[in-house]
Amino acid sequence: MKFSKLSQLFLVSAIGLLVASLLTACQLVSVDYVFLAATAGVGTSTDGSIETFAVDSQSGALRTGQPAVDSGGVAPVAMAVSAQYTDLYVAHQGDNSVVHFAIGSTGVLAKKDSITLSAPPTALAVNAAGTYLYVVSGSNSATLSEFALSSGTIGAVTQQENLVVPGYTGDVIIPTGVTVIPNNNAVYVAAYDQSAYNPGGSTTSTANPGWVFGYAVGSGGALTPSQGSPYLSGVKPSALTAEPTNRFIYVTDFASNELIGYSITSGSSLNFLVNGPFKTGNEPSAVAIDPRGIYIYVTNTLDSTVSSYAITLSTGTPTATVSSSQTPSNATDTAPVALAVDPALGRFVYTANYLGNSISGFQLTPTTGVLALAQASPYPAAAKPTALVIVPHGNHSIQSITP
Repeated sequence: MKFSKLSQLFLVSAIGLLVASLLTACQLVSVDYVFLAATAGVGTSTDGSIETFAVDSQSGALRTGQPAVDSGGVAPVAMAVSAQYTDLYVAHQGDNSVVHFAIGSTGVLAKKDSITLSAPPTALAVNAAGTYLYVVSGSNSATLSEFALSSGTIGAVTQQENLVVPGYTGDVIIPTGVTVIPNNNAVYVAAYDQSAYNPGGSTTSTANPGWVFGYAVGSGGALTPSQGSPYLSGVKPSALTAEPTNRFIYVTDFASNELIGYSITSGSSLNFLVNGPFKTGNEPSAVAIDPRGIYIYVTNTLDSTVSSYAITLSTGTPTATVSSSQTPSNATDTAPVALAVDPALGRFVYTANYLGNSISGFQLTPTTGVLALAQASPYPAAAKPTALVIVPHGNHSIQSITP
């Protein structure tokens, strides 16, 4: 059969439109942005950098989003994002700064304001109401500072608390993590006593090395020490997190290779989970919980793995889950130091790998908590990444899983 030139042109156009529609249908659809802080600067800058990655909605694979931006300070070590996913805060140890960025709908970061502390910050957290920013800092003496927030802007210090172990007021306390429970009613800080735990050096104190400091949050952000605070917490607590129903917190012990669980009673007081602590891999460094509050994930820096646990909801007890390779851990790139779980639907987990200069990605099986390596993982990143957060966007950002 012969076609006229007009018919041939029509056929070619139709085929072109079909191919174009198929290509459009095959394009990656992003459901989240992953922001990664790294020590390496942008261009010749001595500051750190923040890279943006877009998450494929089907596979969890990452692709580079917006160009990397200057983090606004030297040696970023921690990041926190507001519950509304509109504001990002970055703590820097190199110049004692905390820098605030506004997060655009397409993942674009815009620097807004910053503060400078008197000592290096180590961790920070934002309460769910978006009214207070909590920063822990110090290399010789530890301090918890509470800053007022107004539409994301960092305001004045509303209260500061010195972290001191009773009976050992002269000891050097090093803060390592801070978390706010979702109902905004309590803040907890993980710290260790360097005077009592100093590998390779001398010790001058007989105090227990590891501690968690608890504070009830009252009207106007008033901080009141929880009854019984500070609480024993192993040897060298390295990170902590709260689950979404305000009943439990979990702390990683870097030195003892353990996960320590506490129940929250009387508003903010802590009690050990009676069947803990729970075994982790070697040198656990970060901990995160999925948005339903039923799975816990821990990065093990020395092993370069992520451990997975299922939480018994009635007791808070974490039980190690088994991966598809019949082991309780999942391999990452070298030396993971931070991790985050997709906060809206809880389908993906990512780690920042300090010595691998990369991000490792995993798909989370919702019914079991088991992780499977995401397509093309690990993903190259800037040198020595230290922290990451995940921000949903579009319609995905208003979806959530009820615990």
